[in-house]
Amino acid sequence: MAVPAEENIYTPRQRHVLLVVVLVALGGLVLFGLASYISAFLGAGILYVVLRPWFAALVHRHGWPRQLVTGLLLLFTVVALVIPFYALSTMLFDRLRDIGQYTNQILTVVHRLEHRTGYSITSEQNVRTLLGQVATRVSNWLPQLAGSILNFIVVIGLMLFTMYFLFMQEEAFLRNLRRYLPFRPATMDKLQEALQNNVHANVLGQVLIAAVQGTLTGATLWIFGVPDPVFWGAVGIFVAFIPVLGTPLVWGPAALYQFSQGATAQGVGILLVGFIVVMNVDNLLRIVLASRMGDIHPLVTLAGVTLGIELFGILGLVIGPLLLSYLGVLLHVFAEENRQAQAVNSEPIREAP
Repeated sequence: MAVPAEENIYTPRQRHVLLVVVLVALGGLVLFGLASYISAFLGAGILYVVLRPWFAALVHRHGWPRQLVTGLLLLFTVVALVIPFYALSTMLFDRLRDIGQYTNQILTVVHRLEHRTGYSITSEQNVRTLLGQVATRVSNWLPQLAGSILNFIVVIGLMLFTMYFLFMQEEAFLRNLRRYLPFRPATMDKLQEALQNNVHANVLGQVLIAAVQGTLTGATLWIFGVPDPVFWGAVGIFVAFIPVLGTPLVWGPAALYQFSQGATAQGVGILLVGFIVVMNVDNLLRIVLASRMGDIHPLVTLAGVTLGIELFGILGLVIGPLLLSYLGVLLHVFAEENRQAQAVNSEPIREAP
C-alpha cells in the first residue's frame, strides 16, 4: 500500500517569497564574508572592461591562443599598474607617517612667512597642536588606507585570479550575466555601453589626468628648486583625483615655502605655472576625454572619492566614483524599463476580427 505524500504547508506564492528571502540572505552572508576583499573583485571587473578590447583584438580577430593573451594581460597588469601603484603608495605612506618629526621645520617656515608678510598667522602652540592632531589622524588613517602587506597580497592575488577566469571563460560569464540581470536584451546593450563609457571616463580618463598633473607638478617644483620634487609629484598624482582642490594642495604650499625662503621669483614662478599650465591642462584633458570617453560630473567624483576611501582604502580613489556612476546608470536603466512597461500596458487591446 503506497504511503500518501505529505502535503506541503506553503502555497506557491509563499514558496516563491521564501526562496527569494533565502537567496537574499545567503547573498548577504557571502558579501559580508568577502567584505574585506570586495575591492579585489571590483578591481578585476574594472580591469576586465579596460583590457577587454585588447583581448578581443588578439584572440577573436588575430586568433592568438587565449591562455597566452590572458597571461600577457595579467603580466601587464602587474608590471604597469600594481608595482608602480604599490611603490607610490609606500613612498607616500612612509612620508606621511613621519609628519610629526617635521614640526620644527614647519614652524620655521611659518615664522619666516610671518616676518615677511607682517601678519601673525597663529601662535606656536596652536601650530604644534594642529600638527600633532594631523600626525595622530594620519597614524590612525594610514592602516585603513594602506592595509597590511599580507592583505595587499591577498587582494592582488584574488584580483588576478578573478581576471584570469573572466578572460578564460568570457563567453560563459557574459551569457550568465545576461541571463540573471533583470533587463531586456535591448536595455542590456545600452547598459553595457553606458557602463563601459563610465569605466573609461573614471579609470582611463581620471588616471591619465592625475598622472599628467602629478608629473607636471613634480617637474615644476624641480625647475624652481623645491626640495624632494619626486615625492611631491607622487603626492600630486594622488591629490589630483580630488576635484576643485587637486594639485593646488601641493604647488600652493610649495610656493609659500619658496616665499618664506626669500626666493620670491621661484614662488611666483610656481604660482604662474600652477594656475596657467597645470590647472588648464586638467580642464583641456577633461574636455578632450569627455568627447571620447564620457563626462563625469565633478560632484560625483568628489563624493565618490570620499565614499571610496572610506570603504576600499586607497583603491577607492578610482572605485568610489565608478560605483556612484554605476548607480546613476542603473537608475536611468530602471526608469527606462518602467517607461517601456507602462507604454506596453497602456496600449489598447485590439479585438480579433
